[in-house]
Amino acid sequence: MARKAAKKKTAKTRAPRARIRPGRWVMRGVLGLVAAFALILAAYAVLPVPVTPYQISESRRLGGIEKEWVPVQYISPVMLRSVVAAEDANYCEHWGFDIAALRSAIAGGARRGGSTISQQTVKNVFLWQGRSWPRKALEAVVTPGAELVWSKRRLLEIYLNVIEFGDGIFGIQAASRHYFGLDAADLSAIQAARLAAILPDPKGRSAADPSPFVRRRAAQIRDGAETIRRDGRANCFQG
Repeated sequence: MARKAAKKKTAKTRAPRARIRPGRWVMRGVLGLVAAFALILAAYAVLPVPVTPYQISESRRLGGIEKEWVPVQYISPVMLRSVVAAEDANYCEHWGFDIAALRSAIAGGARRGGSTISQQTVKNVFLWQGRSWPRKALEAVVTPGAELVWSKRRLLEIYLNVIEFGDGIFGIQAASRHYFGLDAADLSAIQAARLAAILPDPKGRSAADPSPFVRRRAAQIRDGAETIRRDGRANCFQG
């Protein structure tokens, strides 16, 4: 009887267990994800991006893809200017979002896009393809972080190494060899403009056998590339 009384007394005097609040674990999880993402951003500031979600998807679909990372100093400078002229002429003047281009996109409806090169880089490196509000929300959150950690030149380097230039062809080096049999460093102004011209529809357009539309678009891009060289809008990424 004495032992039973002692056990009951011990049970009564035992300190109650602290309740674990679900909110704390959620917060810790969020902070952990933020920290992990910050480390990835820091790593990609100096290391090549090994593979992207879309590249994995296309590799599975096609049974393999063509890609080869090339440092920015081995990419023809006119290619850098051409892709900026084609995709984001105010690239050096914004910090991830071009409000004027976004307003034009809204006014133009589905015919025009308002994403900057910074946004497209984030989408291609970390997110998934297609239009959806969750993806756009994540893109809006991540883009300022990329702009903060990566230089404009580094952002452009990553962009040109991960984007699709054709069915299973990723990055400027693979594209240069596929379409022209050249390294990215040896592209001419016309070739660079044609490669930039196919980016909105890489599966439906060809740089080696350009349609009349691609030829016209490439001529506009070539003029635009020369314009941003003269007026200083290429200064933030030129070597």
